[in-house]
Amino acid sequence: MIFVLLLILFSIIIILLKFLMPHIYQIILFELYSAYICVDTKIKDAIDGPRFNKVSLYSQSSSIAVLTGGNRGIGLEVLKKLLQCEMTVILGVRNIEAARKSIESSIDSSLLMNKVIYENCDTGDMSSVREFAKRVQERCQGINLLINNAGILEVPFKLTKDGFETQMAVNYIGHFLLTHLLMPQLIAGSKESGRISRIVCTSSDSHFAGKIKFDDFNCTKVMAYCDSELAIAMFTKHLHRVCMKNGWNVQPYAAHPGFVNSGLFASSALGFNSLRQSILKTTEQGSRSIVYAAIAPELESNGGAYIFNCRPSKMCKTAMDVVECRKLLLFTCDFLGIKNFGIK
Repeated sequence: MIFVLLLILFSIIIILLKFLMPHIYQIILFELYSAYICVDTKIKDAIDGPRFNKVSLYSQSSSIAVLTGGNRGIGLEVLKKLLQCEMTVILGVRNIEAARKSIESSIDSSLLMNKVIYENCDTGDMSSVREFAKRVQERCQGINLLINNAGILEVPFKLTKDGFETQMAVNYIGHFLLTHLLMPQLIAGSKESGRISRIVCTSSDSHFAGKIKFDDFNCTKVMAYCDSELAIAMFTKHLHRVCMKNGWNVQPYAAHPGFVNSGLFASSALGFNSLRQSILKTTEQGSRSIVYAAIAPELESNGGAYIFNCRPSKMCKTAMDVVECRKLLLFTCDFLGIKNFGIK
């Protein structure tokens, strides 16, 4: 009886908020849906993780990979696996010395073997992204793999110096620009190797709660993280269509690591270490889907797929909408002054 009364009271409060304080109402609905997604993902991890979240590593000694955000958390574990595949990795990080120290203290020197090249890159700063891409282009005529992994979560609202909301800039816009700038190198890499080059964009099931607001792309009214994750998923799906249309031997994938005990949650509601450790994946477990998307041979006929627990999973309806995805790509190109995506 008490439960029923509380439920009725809660419903009345929600109805009143909808009419009297619509902005607060939208935030509450967003948080409730986000909580549902967290629970749903955790259940999927518990059921599917032990059976499917596995990746087989194999030698790719001639391959060159570009990785953002590879000096800690999930990215560090991704880097370790790429090195176990004997790849050369160009690492885009905000602080080279801090990254070098973190990596050399975490990865055995026998794996490093001068295989890691450190370069400055802040995906929240478009001039930094352009400079990083330029240095990659100067080093390599072709590359075989681009992993867009750097990301932030639930930081206070702030605009970057380019005028973009911080999470949207770091998670999506910077990687969009980097992918555009390095597409000629990915195409050249596929021609040199005779194999398909790959792009992996780290995303999450939070994209189900996102909504692209073209009239408020900087998300001044709600938290931007879920919107940035949706933008990543939509970009990945449409990028596959662009690659096919242009005859580029390049395949993009989005990869959801699951909810992982990493530095990404430091500013979120899951900031408490004890809580995180009890309900989240380890960073090593989280890295598997990303690396699977990067190297698994069986994925070559499934470009544009969304990978979770090392197997294709479903995206939200918006990410599957051809018209909306194309609209986002053109909108972002216009934002960045790009006339022809992927072409110099």
